[in-house]
Amino acid sequence: MTKTARAFSPAGISSFFEICDRTPDGKPIVDLERVGARGGGFGFVKGVLTEVCVTESKQSSVKVFINGKDFPEAETTKTVAKTLLEKVDKKYAAIVKHRVKVPIGAGFGSSAGGALGTAFALSKALGIHLTYNQLGRTAHVAEVKCKTGLGTVGPLLLGGCIVTLEPGAPGYALIDRIPITAQHWIVAGVFKPWHTKEVLASPEKRKRVDKWGRKTVDAILAEPSLENFLRASKEFAVKTGLATERVKRLMALAEKAGAIGAAQNMVGEAVHALTTPENVEKVTQAFKKVLPNERVLSGKVDLQGVRLLR
Repeated sequence: MTKTARAFSPAGISSFFEICDRTPDGKPIVDLERVGARGGGFGFVKGVLTEVCVTESKQSSVKVFINGKDFPEAETTKTVAKTLLEKVDKKYAAIVKHRVKVPIGAGFGSSAGGALGTAFALSKALGIHLTYNQLGRTAHVAEVKCKTGLGTVGPLLLGGCIVTLEPGAPGYALIDRIPITAQHWIVAGVFKPWHTKEVLASPEKRKRVDKWGRKTVDAILAEPSLENFLRASKEFAVKTGLATERVKRLMALAEKAGAIGAAQNMVGEAVHALTTPENVEKVTQAFKKVLPNERVLSGKVDLQGVRLLR
């Protein structure tokens, strides 16, 4: 007998961050639920749709498809699935299908969205009863273990405009939000993806990221408005040296077109701008001045977070 379940996770656009994987004396944090990031960003309605099918089998197995293609290297999704399969007595062959509506590897949190979607849908299919935080911790640990992310899972449980004040998995992290309405839109554009591990390989870059990440949290809390959030996040991209010249130009074009503000996706050579409905088209056209149509996407801010679907 085959059982199926579906879940949706918004994309998680990261606007700034501070890496939190070491103790104050510089030693690696061993408990992966305590590893994470301070930072902030937005839930975005174009995310990851996940469908899971499980069939009783002689031995447990996991197969992952992304946008219709077999994806054996999807280690984060596989790690989540294997963790949940170990919680049941019977053996199952699990097939996980992700439909990803955002660019992969460009700061949209697609791996976290896929991990959370898998956790929610597979637990439903297997009849495992877990809370949001318990499911989130499973996805968070998989992300950290597979080095695909640090602090995106927790915010994706909530949606909206997120500020993560203290790091860690759901239940450990301290997350706050800046009030935002369902009428706010995001316009985003991608020049090219970046590999997070490569970007932060040098100790110098890591040091700058952590210094300005902490300052950005403080600057936002001093005036927790959407305008200041984006202003501080933009400054983070520039001060850390992560903003390329074309990223700077696109942020300026978005603001000139009437956006509330614009910041760089973390981590990718990409930009996201927040705007109101009346300026969506103007901001979109500003993006299309420097990017081909297929690299520009727009949609509302997601206020709900990850959820099961019928």
